[in-house]
Amino acid sequence: MSAPTTLPVARGRAVGRYAVAVARRHPRLLVGVLVLHALAAVAALAAPRLLGELVEAVEGGTTAGHVDRVVLLLAGFLLLQTVLTRYARLVGQVLGEEVLAELREDFVDHALALPIGTVEAAGSGDLLTRTSRDVEQLGWSVRWALPEWTTAVITATLTLGAAISVGWWVALPCLLALPPLVVGLRWYLARAKDGYLRESATYSRINATLTETVEGARTVEALGLADERVRRIDDDCRDSFEAERYTLSLRTRFFPSMEISYLLPTVATLLLGGWLYAEGRVGLGEVTAATLYVQMLIDPVDRMVAILDELQMGAASLARLLGVAQVPEDRVAGDARPADERLEADTVRFSYVPDRPVLHDVSLDVGVGERIAMVGPSGAGKSTLGRLLAGIHPPDSGSVTVGGVPLTALPLDDLRGHVALVTQEHHVFVGTLRENLALAVPTGRVATDADVLAALDAVDALEWALALPAGLDTEVGSGGVALTPPQAQQLALARLVLADPHTLVLDEATSLIDPRAARHLERSLAAVLEGRTVVAIAHRLFSAHDADRVAVVEEGRITELGSHDELVAAGGSYAALWDSWHGRD
Repeated sequence: MSAPTTLPVARGRAVGRYAVAVARRHPRLLVGVLVLHALAAVAALAAPRLLGELVEAVEGGTTAGHVDRVVLLLAGFLLLQTVLTRYARLVGQVLGEEVLAELREDFVDHALALPIGTVEAAGSGDLLTRTSRDVEQLGWSVRWALPEWTTAVITATLTLGAAISVGWWVALPCLLALPPLVVGLRWYLARAKDGYLRESATYSRINATLTETVEGARTVEALGLADERVRRIDDDCRDSFEAERYTLSLRTRFFPSMEISYLLPTVATLLLGGWLYAEGRVGLGEVTAATLYVQMLIDPVDRMVAILDELQMGAASLARLLGVAQVPEDRVAGDARPADERLEADTVRFSYVPDRPVLHDVSLDVGVGERIAMVGPSGAGKSTLGRLLAGIHPPDSGSVTVGGVPLTALPLDDLRGHVALVTQEHHVFVGTLRENLALAVPTGRVATDADVLAALDAVDALEWALALPAGLDTEVGSGGVALTPPQAQQLALARLVLADPHTLVLDEATSLIDPRAARHLERSLAAVLEGRTVVAIAHRLFSAHDADRVAVVEEGRITELGSHDELVAAGGSYAALWDSWHGRD
């Protein structure tokens, strides 16, 4: 089994442009956060200055009343800082929630717009990891890390300015912190992003392997692949362990080295300030205030460095989420409109993996209102051809057109009005039965209850639907009323009735239902399919018997094409399949 293709990851410039765009969309909240944090930081800066002045006053003689006034001022500034910080974080949380909500909506829009071929090539693991772990990590960064880091940056900047305002000499001890800080940050930032992207990629591979194994559990068991799948998940876990160990090693070397940059300025301020005081160049209050300011720098700088790790993980997650929008379109919509509903494939070639073609120069002309059955052995390319006829995949060469217009030149909304694919896979969404059906109605139309009931009646599902506890308002899907596989398939077909496409590509649409139920369902669908073009892919040959023409697909080619009677009389592959299906030698 080939390794899935990983979805793109946005580059640094794209992430930066997105951040700028977010800031432009929320100027008032952003300015509010910055101003409130700045005011809170200014309120906190009053304490060292007041304490320095108090030390000077005590040295020269002061009164208890003066001390009381200083204490009251300190308490007042502390209260003001607390209130401002509280509202700054509240506004920051509101901004974070709005930004995260927008990002989630954008991500869902881009994920739903992904070409199906890209999703299948990437596998579900990568997209699932981005949807879950990356969104969760980014949510943590936006809600907590970014506001805290912003607070730390503003506090550190203003504190440094206040420290230097005491005297120019305070800048000298502060400069001692720059070399280890700059060197450490450059070393860490050069390695952290790639490390965290690699870490996230390993989670995607683990999810992909687990999902494939669970979904294909019966195949794994039947073919004796359990040991191989265990080895693969072990390899994935080993890669994840190595990736996490690498990022951990970055942190264990980076953060301790940063402690040096915190301690040097404080020690140097005390030594330099003490020497200047002994020389009579500065007062004791100035030394006290300067030392306290430099000491105050430790906390915001420490938070800046510590939170930087969270921001690196958040930036990596954001890059992965934005990368979904960078998947190139597999179709370029034009202005041409189909002249009719005639579906035609002309010398089509297609491959999922380069240089390993699945279809070889396949040509098929489907007339308006014609019913064609595609039969053949498993793996012959029937489903792949069906997907090309439904516009799911563009051909590597050749063309697939409806009314003379390539399917890949039609906008998706227009395409689904012409051709729709129904597979053996079906899904019941969380919501009411009515909502599950109405989602198939084309944009601009509204499905009435009469429309919904008519669609259910068309697929012979009206009786059980009305028997549900709340009828059309019954909650189904996860956490609601569980529908049986036949009911879920009927629900999918009822959606098709409401979507009302002209051409249907049925890829073994009833293969998961027991034969009696499938036969009954296909009879009930006869009236619905009347007047539509139908391409039916099935192993059950009674569908082929009722078709206008039968296409036999073998090894990526159409080897026989004609009516049931013609192909049986020809004595070729189809005749052999028909005899085998009827148990004749």
